[in-house]
Amino acid sequence: MSSLKFGTSGLRGLVSDLEGEPARRYASAFTRTLNDGASGPVTRVCIGRDLRPSSAAIARDCAAAISGAGLIAIDCGTLPTPALALHAEASGGAAIMVTGSHIPSDRNGLKFYRPTGEIGKADETRILHHLPGGPVACGTGFTADESAAATRRYLARYSASLPRAALRGLRVGVFEHSSVSRDLLGKVLRLHGAEVVPLGRSDTFVPVDTEAFGDPVFAPMPDLVLQHRLDALVSTDGDGDRPLLMDGQGRFVRGDVLGLVTARYLGARAIATPVTSNSAIENLGWFERVIRARVGSPFVIAAMEEAGPGVVGFEANGGVLVGPGIQLRGQDLPALRTRDAMLPLLCFLDEVARRGTSVGDLVSGLGLKATASDRLTGVPGSVSASFLHRLDTDEAYAKNVFQADAPLRRAAVDGVQVWLRSGGMVHFRASGNAPELRCYAEGATEAEAARLLDLALGIATGALRNEEGPPEGGP
Repeated sequence: MSSLKFGTSGLRGLVSDLEGEPARRYASAFTRTLNDGASGPVTRVCIGRDLRPSSAAIARDCAAAISGAGLIAIDCGTLPTPALALHAEASGGAAIMVTGSHIPSDRNGLKFYRPTGEIGKADETRILHHLPGGPVACGTGFTADESAAATRRYLARYSASLPRAALRGLRVGVFEHSSVSRDLLGKVLRLHGAEVVPLGRSDTFVPVDTEAFGDPVFAPMPDLVLQHRLDALVSTDGDGDRPLLMDGQGRFVRGDVLGLVTARYLGARAIATPVTSNSAIENLGWFERVIRARVGSPFVIAAMEEAGPGVVGFEANGGVLVGPGIQLRGQDLPALRTRDAMLPLLCFLDEVARRGTSVGDLVSGLGLKATASDRLTGVPGSVSASFLHRLDTDEAYAKNVFQADAPLRRAAVDGVQVWLRSGGMVHFRASGNAPELRCYAEGATEAEAARLLDLALGIATGALRNEEGPPEGGP
């Protein structure tokens, strides 16, 4: 049985299940959905990729299917996902990004874009409906190379967004690893006056998950911050649509905090964000409307469309989406209906510089609940589903596993949220992209959030061990 499936953002699965004919079949199915709407004929498809070893060959597979369907396949090279989406939309084309985002290099995926932006869940259903039953016709592959133009367009979006000296005085480390954004991120920060310290560049692919702060890849980061006397450390995931920020004390800033500050900075009228974002956002009173969605950019995009103009969307992983009617420093910022890592990092650092404060002090002054998050890897979806169902439906079981901190309320909201007697909350959900169970915790203090996260991970580890042996990579 193939591992390929649509998750929270695009198609994902093992490289062995995607490369070759399967990639061609999905690309062919996508072409069949492009001209069934009212947006006019689509004649070109831009194809980009991340830096994992399998991405170049899969991109060529997609190009062969695109050209075989009679469309023009445009090579956009290695570039951030938001850069590809921006270029495709500006040139009136569709797009396919070959990326597995933050998951390990034995897996990969495809993200699909219509000329109007990232596809939704209904589009995913149409792609599955149009999947060919056998081999597809192949054409000549790529017929044009617009990699330089696509990168320039993305750079132009942000190179003039702030005054050239806006970030002067900030010393910022860029954890480059194997992110496709690594060169652009440093370049944009330097353009705006920051002193940039490059760190951790890698020739082999490094899976960086901007929500899993407990991953070993992050262990050296706090020491690097102190060693290099950094005001902040920034990075992105593999395809550049999820940001990472660490303050000058070596503490991570959660992605929903990044998104929240960005939305306020941009003067958003409304925000759309998943249920995993900080539960205190509504209490701040910063926005006319806060719309909660399921986890995943398609659901956030749907919520943004409901909100109308002046809306900013963001996820707990930090990716920010911009709707129409948003300005950046008094200039109209064109809508971009896909997650972007560059925008929130720039907005947050500019806010720090303008206020003359530190990253840590800005975060602590927001009035949000303290949060912590991590994940258990190697957990099949069926095993996670069994655990979540029991936690949601078996009151005696829920009280037993939480013991003295007995649940006061449970809610099956994209997983299961458990509100506890102590006033804290834990949230379990199965990842839509990989065999993982994600755990989130909120508390009145950082210590309380960390305690609840440890408790949640311990409960999940014990339950999953009983289901199907200990999960790989557990605590």
